[in-house]
Amino acid sequence: MRIQVTRGFTQQPLPPWRRAVLKVGSNLLTAGEQELSAQHARGLAQFISASRAAGREIVLVSSGAVAAGRARVAADALAGGLVLRQALAALGQTRMIALWQSLLDAPVAQVLLAHDDLRNRRRYLNARNTLLELLRLRAVPVVNENDTVAVEELKLGDNDNLAAIVAALVDADLLLIASDVDGLYSAHPQLHPDARPIEAVDAVTPQIFAMAGDAGSTHGTGGMRTKLEAATKAANAGITTVLFNGTSVPTVAQLADGIFRGTRFAAATTRLAARKYWLRHAPGSGGAIRIDAGAARALINGKSLLPGGIVGADGEFARGDIVEIVCIENDAASPVARGLTQYNAGEVRRIAGRQSRDIESILSFSYGDTVVRRDDLVALAEALA
Repeated sequence: MRIQVTRGFTQQPLPPWRRAVLKVGSNLLTAGEQELSAQHARGLAQFISASRAAGREIVLVSSGAVAAGRARVAADALAGGLVLRQALAALGQTRMIALWQSLLDAPVAQVLLAHDDLRNRRRYLNARNTLLELLRLRAVPVVNENDTVAVEELKLGDNDNLAAIVAALVDADLLLIASDVDGLYSAHPQLHPDARPIEAVDAVTPQIFAMAGDAGSTHGTGGMRTKLEAATKAANAGITTVLFNGTSVPTVAQLADGIFRGTRFAAATTRLAARKYWLRHAPGSGGAIRIDAGAARALINGKSLLPGGIVGADGEFARGDIVEIVCIENDAASPVARGLTQYNAGEVRRIAGRQSRDIESILSFSYGDTVVRRDDLVALAEALA
């Protein structure tokens, strides 16, 4: 394991990226006060706009709803537990979204995710498709946990970890965590004057976790530990994480130039390799989609699976299940690929051999033109031999 320690955070290049998730915490959005403030959010919004102008995509994971709701309620009413937090989130969501919309020239879309959305395969795929479609429409998705309905035992917990989950969900290349500290230190810098900045971490180990304190911010639920947890999740998905100080005007301004000051957590492998490995080795549904030779060649060349190349389906599987994809040629079935299906077995049988434009008229609905997206598919080595 390599840990790069310096006397002060120096300039580093951001890794190459096309799609990123940017997490912004409550302390940045309140600027240390009780109400939402554009003081720190404005610079981050300018970075988002500059990135979009350069052809990149950003999903924003933003805290601040509960803090915004708290500012709208009399102090003597702020006694309560989870139910109060749910109500404050409901009160504050619109104000948090309005803040971002006032700072961005692109349409802002609110996306609230709950525990079940990310653990149920069908809802996971629905959430993924919605976020990808919003990006295609050139909107800025603003994601938050659906605190208004979340119960304690089924809460995702904090937006650092949510951001890492969303980064994997949308196949991001980079996770950016805007904090109110400069980066990771060898110890809590306010309690230990000799704490040293750590600029690069190859792997988050127990030694690294020992450097993190447990305390969160005044308005948020996270701390350095949750940021390390998020970096670990992102690394396992093949995503690099960058932690930086979102209250530092020069630091935020340099992001648009591909430069940051802070801590970089390396990905365990490439994003593509991590996802392809999961698709290849994760337990499947036991079902299969049979395709013709032309569709098999298209998949091997990196294309999506369209209904026109499908011959039939074997077994039963649900939308969002991993299915085997086999080529039927000369009465023999050869494994070609595995992937997440957009349609269940019965629906695949009904649209097999038909054009993508006919899907809605046949099924009375459509989840898109493809049965398996190319990003949700891995070609098998034996098919490439």
